This record gives sequence, structure tokens and C-alpha cells, in this order.
Amino acid sequence: MSRAPVRLQVLGCSGSIASGSRTTAFLLDDNVLIDAGTGVGDLALDAMARVDDILVSHSHLDHVLAIPLLADSVMKLRLAQPERGPIRVHGLPETLTALRAHLFNGQLWPDFTSIPSAAYPIIRLLPFAIGDTLRFGHGDAERHVEVLPASHTVPACGFAVDSDEGWWVYSGDTGPNPALWAALKGRRIAHLIIETAFGDDERWLADLSGHLAPSSLATELAQLDGSVPVHITHPKPGEVAAVVAQIRAIDTAHRVEPLVKGLVFTL
Repeated sequence: MSRAPVRLQVLGCSGSIASGSRTTAFLLDDNVLIDAGTGVGDLALDAMARVDDILVSHSHLDHVLAIPLLADSVMKLRLAQPERGPIRVHGLPETLTALRAHLFNGQLWPDFTSIPSAAYPIIRLLPFAIGDTLRFGHGDAERHVEVLPASHTVPACGFAVDSDEGWWVYSGDTGPNPALWAALKGRRIAHLIIETAFGDDERWLADLSGHLAPSSLATELAQLDGSVPVHITHPKPGEVAAVVAQIRAIDTAHRVEPLVKGLVFTL
């Protein structure tokens, strides 16, 4: 049985905010978010209300801040459809602990893991582990999402979405990460979305903060099997062109493009 095409929309791919720049979020089909940065806020309310699952790569604010705001926006609509249950937020155990302690704590924002009640909350936190395969949907629209290793300043991961054309791979926030390339070895990769948060003039800051710069990215890409379409995510506003130009000057083996908000991958 052939599978329905996988649709992935880039809602945000910037390392910070400015006019036209949104932080990281991808919409898988129409009901799964991969990270939940400020890009989620550009969805219409009815589109937000269709989101049933949110996969979180790590606990940093630019990847999670839309979760409590989305819950607040759609709670009334979802409570009118109790059969759908809560929005399921999936993450590493350490990530979920951080969300519970620092975000859903009743101080920065209401604790939607216990609203409207602890028995029937609007948000439920569900742990996963590196190497797990998560399944969403059913029939020819069932999606398989594998949790990939990342190396950041907090526990972190990336994700790979299977499709008939190969794997759509998202590195998450990461510095040099040998475990990622070991996990991807031998796979057919349709697209690689990988972060490069700083230019080489700030390589020291990339190293310090668990990110990549063009020179360290080039070392990482050398570990890929063959040529792969590479999409650069997470540069700061105003830095995208310079970062991509630096990468292209170093790495000529891959087709390197900046990821752009609104891009839709259909696989």
C-alpha cells in the first residue's frame, strides 16, 4: 500500500525574532508540531486547534514558548470536543521536567497540565528516549518519526520523519554530534535541516553555546554518505546570507540553501 505524501511546513526557522523572523517550528501534516517557537503564532486559530501532538527537541524558550500560548488559545475549542483528549507534548524526560518546573508552574503561566482539572488537563506531557520511533495518524497517513541524538547545552534531540522519498531529518539545536551521523549512516536522506546559529566570526560563541558555525558544520557534513540537500536553520535575523555564504565557500559537496519560513516539503 502506497503512503499518502508527507507534508512539512516551515512555520519558523530563525534563531531569534525580528520583523518577518520566527523561531523554530514545523507543522507535520496538519496536526503535529515539531518544536513550538514563535512561528506557531502565524497559524489561524482553527489550524492551531487541529494540533494534537507537539514534539519538543529541547527546553530552550525559542523552541517551546508557543506551547502554553497555544493551549490558552485553543482550550475552549478543544473542550467542546472531549473525545480528542489533551494536547500531547512529547519530549525527553529532562525536557519535560524543565517545562513542568519553569513554564507550567503557575508563575510564568498557568499550569495547563492541570487545567481545567488534573484528571482532564488540556496539556499532557509524555516522555520519549533517543532512538524511539513515534507513530502518528493511521492507515496510509501513518507517520513514523524517529528521535535522533543531539549535543547541546541542555538535553536535546533531533527528529527524522520517514517518507517514500527518504528521511526528512532535523538536527535540532546541536554542536558537533558524531552520534547523529552514526544514526543516519546508510539511510536515504531526502532533506537535511541542520542548524548553523553563528558565523565563523563568532565560532567561539557557537562552541560555547552548543551550536554550529560554518567551519564546524563543514566537518559535520563531511560525515554524510554522498550528496544531500542541506537546509540551514537557526541563524540570527540579519545573519542568514552571511552564514550561508560562508558555508558555501567551505563546502562544495552539498547543495546548501537557507531554510525559509513558509517553505513546504512534500515527500
